[in-house]
Amino acid sequence: MLQRRHFLKSATLGAIASGLAGWGARAQAAAGATPGMRPTALPRGAARVISTWDFGVAANQEAWKILSSGGIALDAVEAGVRVPEADPNNPTVGLGGYPDRDGRVTLDACIMDHLGNCGAVASLEDVVHAISVARAVMEKTPHVMLVGDGARQFAFEQGFPKTKLLTPSSEAAWKEWLKSSKYSPEANVENRAWRDAKLPGGKDNHDTIGMLALDTHGNLSGACTTSGMAWKMHGRVGDSPIIGAGLYVDNDVGGATSTGVGEEVIRNVGSFAVVEMMRQGKSPADACREVVMRLIRRKPELTRTLQVGFLAMNKRGEVGAFAIQKGFSYAVCDAQRQDLLVPGESHYTSEPAT
Repeated sequence: MLQRRHFLKSATLGAIASGLAGWGARAQAAAGATPGMRPTALPRGAARVISTWDFGVAANQEAWKILSSGGIALDAVEAGVRVPEADPNNPTVGLGGYPDRDGRVTLDACIMDHLGNCGAVASLEDVVHAISVARAVMEKTPHVMLVGDGARQFAFEQGFPKTKLLTPSSEAAWKEWLKSSKYSPEANVENRAWRDAKLPGGKDNHDTIGMLALDTHGNLSGACTTSGMAWKMHGRVGDSPIIGAGLYVDNDVGGATSTGVGEEVIRNVGSFAVVEMMRQGKSPADACREVVMRLIRRKPELTRTLQVGFLAMNKRGEVGAFAIQKGFSYAVCDAQRQDLLVPGESHYTSEPAT
């Protein structure tokens, strides 16, 4: 996830990073994003939507169209994350996402409502809106998750159009990577990615979009969608479609979503842990911090060279985030501001040593 584009070798990094920087700047400029401080609690009956990374600003604005008219949080989060899924210039989500080692773009997504209903898809090919397929799994099947060919077949049966996800730009990046890559993946290559990439931990390192919404009815829902780690082994699934890892919502408490190296999030059931910390009385910010510190305490040397971050919102609309490395940001949208981009706090405040 967060380390996905760091699989590029140094010869490729410059060109790719340049392109991503341009995309990030265009996305922020188009959305009119402005920086700001962490928002406070909401008055009763007010709505708010939050999401990861700078491209969350445009996604939030789409979700806000539903929330501001009294719509439900579930509809809002689905509509919101469909924005980056449909953007061919975003190489981290949906259409145009970076492929796996075989040149195949596979998508992961999950969605969860205020009643605890949830649906997910993993390793889905040939369908742009993985989040909508995940919702269909939730609402039209007795299951929680469908994967691979089964998810693809189900999507087509539900009327989702077949779409080639590999765009010329993502194909070109994959072919460039092949020139110097090894087909057989190295053990724990994600754990070296941050150090080897020599890229800053800022907006160009974003990936998954996770979104949480509180509607005017006082209900929470969440969504998470990604094209996964670039150049991954075919069939690899990260935390994004895993309920409790990439996303968790408890309407009595709050919701949380994650970004970063999915394997570490899964190992620690990250988003569920954040929600449980809020249940114990911690603020969203402190809950995110506590789970990040749990990861660091378990693997102090390893976590110096990888990124994991969490974003959370409680039932009162209070928001918080915390990450291992600096550079994580999140977007907030409510009746006061629809363009807020907030710098997340982190344990490490300097770049990892090379």
